[in-house]
Amino acid sequence: MRPGVKGLPFLLTSTIALWIGVSLADDNAFDCHVSTEGHKFDLTKLGGEHVVNLTLETPPTQTIDSLRFNLCGELKRLDKVPDEDQCLDGTRACLTIINEKKGKDDRILSVISVAQSSTLSPSYSVSSSSPKSLTVTFRGSEYPPNSTPVQQYMDMTLVCDQDDTKKPELVSYNQGRAAVKWLTPAGCPLQNEGKDTPEKSKPGDDGGEPPTGYVGSGIGWFFLMLLFAFVAYFAIGAYYNYSTYGARGLDLLPHRDFWQEVPYMFRDVLSHLCSDVGARRASRSGYIAV
Repeated sequence: MRPGVKGLPFLLTSTIALWIGVSLADDNAFDCHVSTEGHKFDLTKLGGEHVVNLTLETPPTQTIDSLRFNLCGELKRLDKVPDEDQCLDGTRACLTIINEKKGKDDRILSVISVAQSSTLSPSYSVSSSSPKSLTVTFRGSEYPPNSTPVQQYMDMTLVCDQDDTKKPELVSYNQGRAAVKWLTPAGCPLQNEGKDTPEKSKPGDDGGEPPTGYVGSGIGWFFLMLLFAFVAYFAIGAYYNYSTYGARGLDLLPHRDFWQEVPYMFRDVLSHLCSDVGARRASRSGYIAV
């Protein structure tokens, strides 16, 4: 193999790996700003750690599902709590199942990461019924990790409430899915792009045209994919010309003759347009050469 040929496959592999890594990181990213289905939501005011409990009577004991979560960040480690009784680092929602019995010490039955930053993959759905609501679904780890693991999720339903933010409520935990309901102004879509004013619900107003920013984001993704396609085209073409023909310099360009003609083609088109415009102006002047 010719000297230097090994470098091009490495460059291509590194570029593709970087692209995949950025895509995966973007899939798991969540900064409490949501844009979905033509609506925008600002959830930053809901950040911080919260604890919600659900008590189930299981005579002669009672079982408590205690969910500790931070919608906008990762949970901190608890002081004076053994490591085995805490969720993994990078957890955003930790469910602890506790069994209580009078006269006995509490028993921790399970500690489950129902929302994990590394596997977050947030998804969204907006309810058009009144009142409007936004449901954010986070992905957690599998539990139990050894025998018959079940994928864990947390469904956070934010119900539009113009008055004030109420306390969150743990509705249920069933088959690996924790459901939380929260009445808050943050569950109301923003009225205008760039403003933090929640959109007030109007009778019969369940939809509309998506905002300009929403459409613009799709156009941005199109041009980004187009850019990646051009980069891949030139990189693969250059590698092929180098490894097959030993090309150097401008000869590395795929379809070199075409690209060399592009400036002249552009000049001819521009010249034709200018002459056409000049001819039209002359014909409208009303003077005829004698």
